[in-house]
Amino acid sequence: MSKTKTLTGNNWCMSIDQGGHSTRAIIFDGNGKVIEQARCDVSVSYPQAGWVEQDSVALRDSVCSVIRELEQKLGDASSRVVAAGLATQRSNIVCWNKKTRQALSPAISWQDRRAHKWLESFASYNERVHQRTGLLITAHYGASKLRWCLDNLTKVQDAYQKNELAWGPLASYLVSQITLEHNNLVDPANASRTLLWDLRAKDWSNELLQLFGVPRLPLPRCVPTNYSYGQMKFNQRNIPLSLMTGDQSAAIYAYGRPKSECIYVNLGTGAFIQQSTMNQLVFAPKLLSGIVYYDGEQSNYVLESTVNGAGSALTKIENELRLPTDYAEQKFAAWLDEITDPPLFLNGVAGLGAPYWVPDFESKFVGQGNSKEKIVAVAESIIFLIKVNMVEMNKVTTRPFKIIASGGLALSDGLCQRLADLSELPVVRPQYCEATARGTAYLTLACPADWGRDSMDRLFEPKVNKPLKERYSRWRLAMERNINANRE
Repeated sequence: MSKTKTLTGNNWCMSIDQGGHSTRAIIFDGNGKVIEQARCDVSVSYPQAGWVEQDSVALRDSVCSVIRELEQKLGDASSRVVAAGLATQRSNIVCWNKKTRQALSPAISWQDRRAHKWLESFASYNERVHQRTGLLITAHYGASKLRWCLDNLTKVQDAYQKNELAWGPLASYLVSQITLEHNNLVDPANASRTLLWDLRAKDWSNELLQLFGVPRLPLPRCVPTNYSYGQMKFNQRNIPLSLMTGDQSAAIYAYGRPKSECIYVNLGTGAFIQQSTMNQLVFAPKLLSGIVYYDGEQSNYVLESTVNGAGSALTKIENELRLPTDYAEQKFAAWLDEITDPPLFLNGVAGLGAPYWVPDFESKFVGQGNSKEKIVAVAESIIFLIKVNMVEMNKVTTRPFKIIASGGLALSDGLCQRLADLSELPVVRPQYCEATARGTAYLTLACPADWGRDSMDRLFEPKVNKPLKERYSRWRLAMERNINANRE
């Protein structure tokens, strides 16, 4: 971990969290207490099937907007803010002009799968790429998105020919926009989600750049997680942006240093399951190996799984069922308590992720049900996908003692209880459930010893739930049948 002196006492930090549906900036003190916060909603567009985009300029403006709102809310107290940290969606990419800083592409989302057919020709390289990057070759990561931009966007092609092109993870674009120096830099967590970054060398891989046909020169320079990314204007003062990381990489630090005996499940637009392997790289054939922190000397690695359709799956089905706005959200808790025999949902929303990896899997219900039963089926499919990924993790790691659940969906008692029942592990839901901004602040403040010590956690002990386990067994068989049919 970082040897930077801990910033406690009267010092505060600003944590900027640019997420899929909103941008937030939160002021934390050295004990993890929220002092003030601001939020700005952002939109997502779906131009074609499998395409998921956000407006790059709108994302930048949303960051500037929440910073200005905090300036107004804090007033003279803003002088206590001594540093800022930034966390973003890791696999999103943007292209921009390095001279004018004008965006040349939308922010192409981690959920976007537009280039998955192009990637099929690289299947024979999958094991080599996995050992080098920790990732499997899928269109969710940055390489195919960057190559698609170079092949299809005239503005990107022109900038490249003029040696004016910059491209890379969304975090790099935002740093180039909001810092006074306009640097093009990237941290390990965001760089590692491109299929182009070598986990051991901590730098871009010339071999992989050549393999995918991605020019190196426009890419950001790789630096440690804690670094002098530049100065930001904050209420007529300059404060350092001293940390950059990814949303899930930050989330695992929300409640202090990650523990290898815990499974961390962050339930948001997607569901992300992580187990710390400390300073050791551990590989599993169907899972991801990633880096969540690097201070220039020491690294912290994780074994990770991605469930693409969590909150996004619930939203999609709500829209398909034409439920009134927020109706399902208001009724969700009651439905989870009420419905005891829902149908099954084979969940391939935004592409079927770990451990199956089928980009064009067709989601479907197995069995009949009304609207509320289908919503519960979707919720259970999230738990089933988490469980099947935990089974894969347990093949190469020690069995965990408990699950730490965070994110918006973790606020559901029914969902947490089902997760405890199916995993046969206690589930702890911390009082402060929004993990990304909190983990960003913890790292920005150099890991305070008393972080969140007074929080009141909720514990869900596992209960005997034979019907749930029986549905899980039927769901696994149905998934395997449909995946096999999809491959024929």
